[in-house]
Amino acid sequence: MKDLSASHTDGSGSTMTAPHVAFEEDHRFRRVVEYAPNAMILVDAKGLIEMVNAETEKVFGYTRDELLGQPVDVLVPDRFRHHHAGLRNSFIAAPGPRPMGPGRDLYALRKDGSEFPVEIGLNPIAEGDRVQVLAAIVDISDRKSRQENLEKSLQEKEILLSEVHHRVKNNLQIVHSLLDMQTANVKDDLAREILRDSCNRVRSMAQIHQTLYQSEDVSRVDFNYFCDALINSLLVTFNTNPDLIRFERDLGSVSLPIGTAVPCGLITNELITNALKHAFPGNRQGTISLSATEIAPNQIELSLSDDGVGFPESFYIDSSSGLGLQLVELLTDQLGGTLDMHTRNPTRITIRFTIKD
Repeated sequence: MKDLSASHTDGSGSTMTAPHVAFEEDHRFRRVVEYAPNAMILVDAKGLIEMVNAETEKVFGYTRDELLGQPVDVLVPDRFRHHHAGLRNSFIAAPGPRPMGPGRDLYALRKDGSEFPVEIGLNPIAEGDRVQVLAAIVDISDRKSRQENLEKSLQEKEILLSEVHHRVKNNLQIVHSLLDMQTANVKDDLAREILRDSCNRVRSMAQIHQTLYQSEDVSRVDFNYFCDALINSLLVTFNTNPDLIRFERDLGSVSLPIGTAVPCGLITNELITNALKHAFPGNRQGTISLSATEIAPNQIELSLSDDGVGFPESFYIDSSSGLGLQLVELLTDQLGGTLDMHTRNPTRITIRFTIKD
């Protein structure tokens, strides 16, 4: 133990040693170790056990007489013993309080051969040139078990949520297919166009859930991936000639929670649909550009522009008779965002909103 001897002077001023002070300090140290709530083991520089407490006996299943004088390696699983001496020597060479365990998996070995996870705190104790190591060992079996159960429960919930997205997507695709079949039997052009637009809206929502189902994070939508799928679907639906209409996209790494992704996806569907239907009549050539960027933390800007014929000069979105642009305005309000519109040269609709998790 560390030299805890003290001295005092008698009335004549001569110095007198007080070995009983060292004895009391050593006795106090041993009492603190003995009644500590964690397993406490005192080891010399050679790795031999010099002292253990009652909790050590309880945790490891040995009596203290079985441990005293034994190498501390008897408490280390076989697969870790080959480098344990090197770690101990490096600690002796540069002693200092050191936690072990957080961020790594440490295991100890009981007398019955069973292993259990631990966290260990090391503290050097100097006695002249002699260094001892006091190890405080915490059995974290219960904590690790709770953590594993929590991770398992979380994984099960993620799988369940992923399956929910998959089933919602399937149901929406069935609705889409039914509407599409009905469209083929409708003779009236206006009614057929209305049904086709409804098909596209349902498909847009289905693609949101499809994106979530395929994502590692089932709570947020990769908006870039979603837009790519949506654009390709709409280009096929409207039989767009790539030699006449060029589609540009500037989609950053925007990730949206499901409550924001659905209205934002529907807005994107309406903007692209409107441009494909009306911007380039009579085989006119042109370019449609879609961008989605995070202009500030949780601040999203969604913009679609085209160099087509534009809107009439007196056009106001509030007075529009078309359901598409009315939906855009309503959904923007739902997102708590703002809508800016430039009617021609080029036509541009820009929506800005804040992500609300």
